[in-house]
Parts: sequence; structure tokens; C-alpha cells
Amino acid sequence: MEEVIDELRERNEPVPVPLELPDDDLLVEIEEELLIGLPFDLREFLLKVSDVVYGRLEPVTVTDPQSHTYLPEVAANAWDAGLPRDLVPLCQDGADYYAVDAEGQVLLWDGDSEELTDESWDSVWHWARDVWLES
Repeated sequence: MEEVIDELRERNEPVPVPLELPDDDLLVEIEEELLIGLPFDLREFLLKVSDVVYGRLEPVTVTDPQSHTYLPEVAANAWDAGLPRDLVPLCQDGADYYAVDAEGQVLLWDGDSEELTDESWDSVWHWARDVWLES
């Protein structure tokens, strides 16, 4: 995890208005709004690297309700599109969503077929290393 965090920090792209990292209180508010608990790794991801901007993929964020990556908005759209309600979206990629299950595994949901694919990653950190950093 620390290696992935270090790599993301190194690759963080400068932006005119940098994102802020959330605190635990904000994540509790987000969970209440979503009516679902955030898996542990997703919480850690949001607390430690949700301010990173890198590559073409844009993982969810929680500090700016006006952002197109704002988790409650992304979740509402994903669930409306058919993503199973027990999965929390991590990142939208076109019509597809990378989503986290209760155990912290990341799954790929295909928006065209409206089904989960066979692709999965053991954790948010594995996904960040294998998908986000490679995007």
C-alpha cells in the first residue's frame, strides 16, 4: 500500500484548484448519504490519495459536491445504470465502473452488458497499481 501511495504522490499532476483530502467525519457523512458502509481499503484510499490527479482515469472523491467525481453522485448514477446496490463505485470509465465489494475486492462492471465481468483485483491498492497507474 505504501509503495502505491508513494508512486501516486510522485505522479500527481498539478491542477489549478487542487483537491483536498477528507477526514473521518466527512466519510461518516458520505456513508450516511449513501446508506452503505465504505469498505476499509476504500476509506483508506479516500483518506490518503483521493486528492491525486493522474492519467485518464478519475477515481471518486468526496470533498467537493460540485465535482463530477463526487462519490454520492457517481454512486447514484452507477446504481441507476444497474450496478448492484451492494457495490460502491471506485471509478467510472465510460459506461463501465470499477466498484468495491464489502470485502474490499474491486470488480469491473460492464455498462454495455450491465453485468460484472470476470476482471477483479484483490484490493483498491492492487487496482490503483495495476489499472490507475497504468492508465
